[in-house]
Amino acid sequence: MKIYNTMTRKKEEFVPIDKNEVKMYSCGPTVYDYFHIGNARPFIIFDTMRRYLEYRGYNVKFVQNFTDIDDKMINRANNEGITVKELGERFIGEYFTDAKALGIHKATVHPKATENIDAIIDIIKKLVDNGYAYESEGSVYFSTKKFHEYGKLSKQPLEDLEAGARIDVSEHKRDAMDFALWKAQKEGEPAWESPWGMGRPGWHIECSAMANKYLGETIDIHSGGQDLIFPHHENEIAQSECANQKPFAKYWMHNGYININNQKMSKSLGNFFTVRDILKQYDAEIVRFFMLSAHYRNPINFSDILMEQSKSAVERVYTCIDNLKFLYENGEDRALNDTEKAFSEKLDSFRQKFIDAMDDDLNTADAISVIFDIVYAANTDLSTENKNAREAVKKALDTISELGGVLGLFNKTESKSLDSEIEALIEERNKARSEKNWAKADEIRDKLKEMHIILKDTPMGVKWSYEE
Repeated sequence: MKIYNTMTRKKEEFVPIDKNEVKMYSCGPTVYDYFHIGNARPFIIFDTMRRYLEYRGYNVKFVQNFTDIDDKMINRANNEGITVKELGERFIGEYFTDAKALGIHKATVHPKATENIDAIIDIIKKLVDNGYAYESEGSVYFSTKKFHEYGKLSKQPLEDLEAGARIDVSEHKRDAMDFALWKAQKEGEPAWESPWGMGRPGWHIECSAMANKYLGETIDIHSGGQDLIFPHHENEIAQSECANQKPFAKYWMHNGYININNQKMSKSLGNFFTVRDILKQYDAEIVRFFMLSAHYRNPINFSDILMEQSKSAVERVYTCIDNLKFLYENGEDRALNDTEKAFSEKLDSFRQKFIDAMDDDLNTADAISVIFDIVYAANTDLSTENKNAREAVKKALDTISELGGVLGLFNKTESKSLDSEIEALIEERNKARSEKNWAKADEIRDKLKEMHIILKDTPMGVKWSYEE
């Protein structure tokens, strides 16, 4: 498997530190609101990466944090007259609701910043002791000029970064590029005891501390959105490597931006959507399919047209699954004929083609196209006129389920069921047909059509489908 490493700007063979376990850290949300469609992309992409690594036999220890103390949280909690803790708990719950809908598995660990203050203080103390950080007026800052490799992830020289930096009037740092590890308490803010007085952690340090605590000093994969490369991930590298004197992560993975109707998402433009908003209009599986339909490093454009195309594509696969279930129910337990043997061999080649695509820097777009190759082959090679060998049909169903499962797609378990009234009508129509009472049979068919039940008479029996 090859992964594009943002650090080296090239695809590299993936070789984990421990051949049996992959240590993976992905930046999670700041829990002051519902997460938006831009956040959803890395959550879905790196959930898929984790699924694929597990599919290939790795034990994955996956950590995704919750930032539950931050300026935005403090401001919103104050506006609502509640505590920051109450706000955080509310939106952590909302995160899990939307994430579950999108098929995003829970991480191995979901650490919160506020529950890891000791680990955060420990790593800050290391940085102070090692001469990379300093205390000023109760706050602690990282001295970027002490870390000579600063800028190695974003590929920006310190001088260029420095040109656009500024010092906020409330800060007491020595250099414009220095950043806060610990913030002295302001009136009315939550705070914790520390060697430098009451305060709270800066944003960047929490990820270094929690990756170190739950995964170790050097991890395999660190992932997140492209917008986190600088300054967040750049600062994580500086903190972690100066504290531990070891490389922080072997591979850095970053997904591309999402645009809305070819414009950058922005509240000022009125095109800012939370996932909760989107799920009122589209099924969550369609959102997930859309996110995986382009390569993760490419920008992706969210629009109603593309979402409708995704909806049609997902429905096409489920139509095939329904057809295969019907063929299986009406199939035969016999040896495969030559056509079915050839079809079975195709399925094996499709599985390998899927793996090849995913091994090539998680190319989910090509992997999805393989599933549509299976759909086409099933529709072409399996007979709708004669009974098929159940073995061939089941292999097709199992292959779609297996590969779809890696992507978090095409595995809805609910099956279409008819209520007793419709079942009685279909049975009555079958009886009318057997008695050659065609007028009555047509009358019942029309009645069912009004109820959005479409019937198709096949040599294997009546096949029904629900049409909205």
